[in-house]
Amino acid sequence: MKILVLNGSPKKEKSDTMHITNAFIDGMNERAKNDVKVICAVDKNIKHCNGCFTCMHNGGICVHTDDMKEILDEIIKSDLLILSFPLYCYGMPAPLKAIVDRILPLTSMQMEKTADERYVHSAQADVSRLKFMMICGCGFPNSKQNFEPAVLQFKLMFSGGKIITVPESPMFNAPEAISVTQPRLALIKRAGLEYAESFDISESLLSEICSPMIPEEVYADIVNNSRK
Repeated sequence: MKILVLNGSPKKEKSDTMHITNAFIDGMNERAKNDVKVICAVDKNIKHCNGCFTCMHNGGICVHTDDMKEILDEIIKSDLLILSFPLYCYGMPAPLKAIVDRILPLTSMQMEKTADERYVHSAQADVSRLKFMMICGCGFPNSKQNFEPAVLQFKLMFSGGKIITVPESPMFNAPEAISVTQPRLALIKRAGLEYAESFDISESLLSEICSPMIPEEVYADIVNNSRK
């Protein structure tokens, strides 16, 4: 399987969330070795979408000349697209959002009604085999009223995609937290294997993965005291 990871973190390979993504891919690789390409959004020259819709009328050619054509080509060639990003203001970081805005060339102005009574733009590129995944970490102690905006946007844009959200994710970059992060990464690796076998992840496993790693109050105290 060809996997494309769009790493939205400005920290690039040092991203807290990439620990989660790497563990998930390691799990997928246990079933069969995958061809994985990681693109760091912050490294790319991506101009902001003008909203001119030229690309949706002319077969997908954007008015901008930048790195987006290369990324679109990689998306079209891939079997699985993973958006990996830390939560920024309840959404994705700006460099990744710029890329997501520029996937318009994959669609046309033609609209069609879906089974759930909403309208979407019809595809003008063949991405019928492409599967989608969102992996997102945040620095808050739990998932309550945090991930919802990013999750909803992902669901509307990438119907049927799978989602992993993990609170307390800065602990993945803290060596002193290894006793609690290693078991969590093991669960995420198991989820990767499960996904590779069935393109699904059980709700019970997701519930474990998406729960706080240490008590919320303890985590909040650690963060608050580290700022003093």
